[in-house]
Amino acid sequence: MMNTSNNGPVEVLIVAVPETAGSALYGMVDVLLAAGNIWQTLVRTEPVQSLFRVRIIAPTGEAFTCGNRIPVCPDCSVADNPGASILILPELWLGPDEDIRGRYPELMEWIRQAYREGASLYSACSGAVMLAETGLLDGCEATSHWGYQDLFSKRYPKIRFRPEPNLVFADPAGRIVTAGGTTSWHDLALHIITRHCSPGEALRIAKVYLLKWHSEGQLPYASLVRRGPHADSVVRSCEQWLGEHFRDSDAIQQVLMQINIPERTLKRRFKAATGSTLIDYLQNLRVEAAKRLLETGQMPVDEISASVSYEDPSFFRRLFKRRTGLTPAAYRRMFQPVFDAPITGRN
Repeated sequence: MMNTSNNGPVEVLIVAVPETAGSALYGMVDVLLAAGNIWQTLVRTEPVQSLFRVRIIAPTGEAFTCGNRIPVCPDCSVADNPGASILILPELWLGPDEDIRGRYPELMEWIRQAYREGASLYSACSGAVMLAETGLLDGCEATSHWGYQDLFSKRYPKIRFRPEPNLVFADPAGRIVTAGGTTSWHDLALHIITRHCSPGEALRIAKVYLLKWHSEGQLPYASLVRRGPHADSVVRSCEQWLGEHFRDSDAIQQVLMQINIPERTLKRRFKAATGSTLIDYLQNLRVEAAKRLLETGQMPVDEISASVSYEDPSFFRRLFKRRTGLTPAAYRRMFQPVFDAPITGRN
């Protein structure tokens, strides 16, 4: 069993085979190794220790070339039986009618064993085909590039393939996650940093690498409250007051009394200055506060609902999903860091 301190870097293994896309492989290596130090270096603060220890694992320990003849020198092989908290299956150069059944049987069994021993599994784009081959996605939802929809339908009918979303959780605990299109490894890297380190570090990495979320992957990460520049001092005062009192059940009535202008006039000016209605702005403030509570603690959703002034939890859940694209429970799974993830050491 590998001995790893809870305060040390998270152990990551990235699978590489000759079919692997080199850009996804080394892009993931680079981004994860930069977590915890590249932003700190650029802004001249003291770098912290690397947040991830990343190694490339292959069926054998011999060097080879992957897609477009990009060289790969594995750090370890399946025979070494290494352990890690995270196992990543990056994109493959694979035709939509190509069959990988029967390839790499030892690797497939090792992936299954890694999952049984506690590892979280993540695939990007066509890496989901390799994950499907292990059988671990049977009975679950999964995504990949839309071009592989027919392949999944024909070869892996037990998997509920979803071509629309950018990230799909195969299990309630979020231990198996598949990502969609070719550059979905960007989204996956940010999700892994968010999940296993912190949302703040993921945001810093996104800024450094100019990474952005694609399609439906963007909505859960978007800030609902954006204070844009405008010249209406009355509206600015209104924004400031609501920012401090949004938990009040009668916040709209109170702000109207504070501002002391006709309700119709304030609502018109607020919409013209911010692009948002007064009630939408208030609801966004409350949902943002709920997001922070979901990210940082285990408070029940019903209590979170009440804490942001929604006495009807069902209304709060509908509102939250409409604003973020996720249920509160799914948002918590996606964004709450996992500091005590099990280490699958088998050396």
